[in-house]
Amino acid sequence: MNPQNKKILLVEDEDFIRELYVRQLSKEGFLVKSAVDGQSGLNILKTETFDLLLLDIMLPGINGLQVLREFKTQNPNSPMITILLTNLGQEAVIKEGFELGAQAYLIKASYTPDQVVNEVKNALSGGQSNTPPSTNPTPTNTVQ
Repeated sequence: MNPQNKKILLVEDEDFIRELYVRQLSKEGFLVKSAVDGQSGLNILKTETFDLLLLDIMLPGINGLQVLREFKTQNPNSPMITILLTNLGQEAVIKEGFELGAQAYLIKASYTPDQVVNEVKNALSGGQSNTPPSTNPTPTNTVQ
């Protein structure tokens, strides 16, 4: 996998976290674009294609699950990989994320930025990302 050919959209409303992930992913050679809220993310997705969407759930305005739902409705055959990156760990939210097509669900507090970058690399190279067992005792990393 050549990161220089991979485009990532990061949708994250917290400035510090957004800037941190943009810096870490760019440092690895990825082409990274970011959005500060769900509507901005959707607007970018309507005009550009990405290999991977790194999506927070708790966003001002429309939340990450709504972004994913609308994108998938408009682009049902999109090959874009979606990784949800959030601090929400409720089973219902995780389940809904996977039902909407997310390939992975990462709890921010359980991953360092380097580990998130590794999960992104793994997902883009065809590997499967995992939710850490400590945050979710039931296996939810399979797409149904």
